[in-house]
Amino acid sequence: MAVGQVRYSIPEEMVIESASPGARYSLESASDPDVAMNTIQTYKLNPSDNFKLNVDGRKIPELVLEKPLDREKMPVHNLILTAVDGGDPVRSGTSEITVIVLDINDNAPQFEKQVYETNVSEKATPGTEILHVKATDADEGVNGEIEYFFAEQTSDLILSLFAIESSTGTIVVRGNLDHETNSLHRFDITAKDKGNPQLDGHCGIEIKILDINDNNPEIIVTSLTSPVPEDSAVGTVIALISAKDPDSGDNGKVLLTLSPKSLFKLNPSLNGMPINYTSSTKFR
Repeated sequence: MAVGQVRYSIPEEMVIESASPGARYSLESASDPDVAMNTIQTYKLNPSDNFKLNVDGRKIPELVLEKPLDREKMPVHNLILTAVDGGDPVRSGTSEITVIVLDINDNAPQFEKQVYETNVSEKATPGTEILHVKATDADEGVNGEIEYFFAEQTSDLILSLFAIESSTGTIVVRGNLDHETNSLHRFDITAKDKGNPQLDGHCGIEIKILDINDNNPEIIVTSLTSPVPEDSAVGTVIALISAKDPDSGDNGKVLLTLSPKSLFKLNPSLNGMPINYTSSTKFR
């Protein structure tokens, strides 16, 4: 007589990821119409890293949790329970047990990079997309849903210049960028899940503001002889001038010229920065 087969199941709400070792889960007993030694005598469980089998004096089987569960590593445990009778010949029956591990919020969001770097032109208009940050969370359901925010200590300047879309992690221009005022902005972004308790992760942002040629050169006269005597010799220094441009790179390089018909010429000074303004002929 074969042992009757029963499909065992464990209520999902009983097998939660945070269950402590020693937790017990009662199973249904198998049925066998035989009596005495010919009926069910024992149960066996296939090897499992997390569960072991315990059978009480009434021969009711139960699963006992031996090691902590980790849903992210193994969300489902498939076990096989075997019921064995005491007859001759010995007969047995098996049943599959599906243990579904319920998630808890035990994983914080993780960004793909610790620091995101990018460049943006200072002429970028509000709404321009600059950068997309992304974090992942190994939990499921709301425990794994992520929203993005500026870190709590973010300065008012950063908040006035940039915005982030909470659902996508896209950073956009919000205000007017100016390379000459700030050529590099650093701040942090926080990714928060929707679990309880809520967990978060962080990353750094570095945005370099690229210069455009939006500033006019400025000529500075640091020394000027006025009026100039008409008998001044050729080569007499008339004025010491310099020029500056707050733009960077080639945009900030300044070339000084005079009209070809001018009575004066420009000579570099010894330190290469100021410009001498000298007479090229006698006054008449």
